[in-house]
Amino acid sequence: MDVWSSSWRRTDVGRADSTGRNGAWGLVAVVLLVGVHLVRGGAEELRAADPPQPLAAAAPDGTRADAAVLAPVSVPDPLPASPPARVRVPAVRVDAPVTAVGLDADGWIEAPPPEDDRLAGWFTGAVTPGERGTAVVVGHVDTPGGPAVFYALGAVRGGSRVEVLRRDGRTAVFTVYGVEVVPKEGFPARRVYADSGRPELRLITCGGTFTQESGYAGNVVVSARLTGVR
Repeated sequence: MDVWSSSWRRTDVGRADSTGRNGAWGLVAVVLLVGVHLVRGGAEELRAADPPQPLAAAAPDGTRADAAVLAPVSVPDPLPASPPARVRVPAVRVDAPVTAVGLDADGWIEAPPPEDDRLAGWFTGAVTPGERGTAVVVGHVDTPGGPAVFYALGAVRGGSRVEVLRRDGRTAVFTVYGVEVVPKEGFPARRVYADSGRPELRLITCGGTFTQESGYAGNVVVSARLTGVR
């Protein structure tokens, strides 16, 4: 049977804020979510099971994306810190509990437990969703049992809604303005995790080309901005 594993590696690629929690990351993390896809049979079956990938045109494009899909009547103020309890992406039927993930003894960011393929993970080294800065929620794309929590993440489109239910009872509502596949080699951490001065969210899973030898070549990154609070 194929072995499946998932891990997140932290590397120091830039220091924007020594606190690491107020705005930008203190030590920017490079995401390497590595999975070995379970082969279920022949080539046709493998292609049929491949997760959806973003359109090239869906990559974030700054002001154009803002004008196209981010036109709220008013931009909500940042929220105080509160850990997330659940994440929902209605357009692709994601509705998952969220656990906290941190760094292990080797300096790698812990991924959600692979035995619970419906669980997403909020990285505690970044802000909580709704705070000023960039919050990060991660999840597996697949496990040996089949598709996992963020399997359909690549099918998200600009303008889609992401809802994060927080422990304080509030729901932070984000609007997607970009969906892209970025390479794991040379991962653009500064751009992906940059502090825009407002509350943002990144949802991240495996993506891109898959090979048996090295797994997925990239990461699907969904970029969203806070546009509402309930």
